[in-house]
Amino acid sequence: MNDTSLAITTLIFLGAAIIMVPLVRRLGLSSVIGYIIGGIIIGPFCLKLTGKDTADIMHATEFGVIMLLFLVGLEIAPRKFWMIRQQILGMGLSQMAITSAVLFLIFYLAKWRVDQAFVVALCFSLSSTAIVLQTLKEKNIFRTDTGTASFSILLFQDISVIPILALLPILAKRSPEDEKQILLQYLPDWLQPFSIIIGVAVLIFLGRYIFVPFLRYVSKSGMPELLTASSLFLVVGVSELMYSVGLSPALGAFIAGVMLANSEFRHELESQINPFKGLLLAVFFVSVGSTINFLVIRQDPMFIFTLVSVVLLVKFLVLYAIGKYFKLKINQNFLLAFALSQVGEFAFVLLNYSTKLYLLSPKLNAQLMAVTAITMCITPILLIINEKFIEPRTLKVNDLDDHPEIHVAQQKIILVGFGHFGSTVGRLLRVNGIKATILDNDAERINLLRSNGFKVYYGDATKPETLRSAGAETADLLILCLDDIESNKSITEYAKKHFPQLKIFVRAKNRLDAYDFINNNVENIYRETLGTAVDMAVDVLKATGMRAYAARRLGRRFMLIDKAMVRKLAKEQLKDKVTFTMKESLEKEEELLAEDSHSFDETQWNDNEEYMN
Repeated sequence: MNDTSLAITTLIFLGAAIIMVPLVRRLGLSSVIGYIIGGIIIGPFCLKLTGKDTADIMHATEFGVIMLLFLVGLEIAPRKFWMIRQQILGMGLSQMAITSAVLFLIFYLAKWRVDQAFVVALCFSLSSTAIVLQTLKEKNIFRTDTGTASFSILLFQDISVIPILALLPILAKRSPEDEKQILLQYLPDWLQPFSIIIGVAVLIFLGRYIFVPFLRYVSKSGMPELLTASSLFLVVGVSELMYSVGLSPALGAFIAGVMLANSEFRHELESQINPFKGLLLAVFFVSVGSTINFLVIRQDPMFIFTLVSVVLLVKFLVLYAIGKYFKLKINQNFLLAFALSQVGEFAFVLLNYSTKLYLLSPKLNAQLMAVTAITMCITPILLIINEKFIEPRTLKVNDLDDHPEIHVAQQKIILVGFGHFGSTVGRLLRVNGIKATILDNDAERINLLRSNGFKVYYGDATKPETLRSAGAETADLLILCLDDIESNKSITEYAKKHFPQLKIFVRAKNRLDAYDFINNNVENIYRETLGTAVDMAVDVLKATGMRAYAARRLGRRFMLIDKAMVRKLAKEQLKDKVTFTMKESLEKEEELLAEDSHSFDETQWNDNEEYMN
């Protein structure tokens, strides 16, 4: 590693990911397994492309885990946390407590030191957020009871990483020199024990009075690249701040995320950080594979694979028992137990940190790292066994109807654009008690709306990650009210392809825009010129002496006929691949006028009869 340039190392790691992930995906395995296998191949025990000294690889790529914790913090808005509090505290706490207790007892009976047994039991009680969440999304079961239970347990585990990080230094026996490396050297001696409280307090202050005003200032520039830079600046800056006071950078990233969870920039931050997080996590997992010490496994394979078996079995039994207690159906209970039976990626961070604190020996650390990686590799195989052999026998007929459902109080709605058009839609929904997640890119408007109680966030919905982070994968309705119709078209095309469950309502300026939406299989199209123009015509009819009800009925009939004609012309445009010029548009207008006369001639008697009544 020392004699390899950063560019070459990056090229090797990304190449391993690009080659191996598509191969394992064809086998139905998780992409994480592809990353790990790729790391094994390029590592010092196979092709030796990373060099012999790989200790700094994990250190560099752990920043992906830091970004993951920042995003976890963004998800934990107090209101959302409160809604699933029973699952989080019930299932999450019981899983962590029981698994840690059982593993601690086993390690203690195996004559491990008490502090080692306790630390390893805590580390091994964690599951892989990256593997489980990705599996749930790939299988489209995130919204099932299994998905909800898995998310609750993982959320509690991710939160528990924070107190574990704070607990490890207390358990460790450190010399005065080690103490100086961990605590902030610039603080007086009497303040050093309070470094955790000071660091958290500073972050709370920064989050409330510095971060959000700073992001508002940057957003007014209208330059998306500056928001990307600001997002990275916040994560890196907060991580370095916490590191300087002797705390884990992951702790700082998590707290910073929580502080920004209720801000209007939450979804935009997610969309900006997600690509970097995904890339760094990919490299992180490649580095996991590259740092598996096969010499250690070969020296004592019985110990390694016995420990792997014990961990998988204990976690499976504990998870299955918890699922049964919380009345999960048997097929969903098996899926939950298999999916979360591995050791998680945060164990790598905690094990390395414990070794630095001399809680674990380097040899034991290498063995435990190998155990963690092996359980990650085995889990997708267990899921395939469950899917092919166990689930068909446990899945009852009456489970099929409610398998993809989630019990929600109301439909999940995303409204994009809160200008003159979108504000009318949003206000009408609000006064009728219907809540919607609103995306807009005007910082001043967002600030005004949030001060009036609207749930609105800053973000450019034309970016796929922004739409995804706003909840498009689990939403029911998508309402597009942007002034820029081309942006509405772009979002529609992406949403139809990647979020087919969404029912889309879209704003169009005229018939030509409507043609494009119709040909993209959008049913709910609202031409802003149609309704207003018909309203004017109806008022004119009433001014000529026609009764109000008859005039309104004629207006509604006209709109129905017009919409039907537009759909007919849209099909002709798609069939003939026509791009209308001004002359052709006038010809189509003439066709519409002729159709109006024909249609109303057929219904004139009924309308005249109504008018006479």
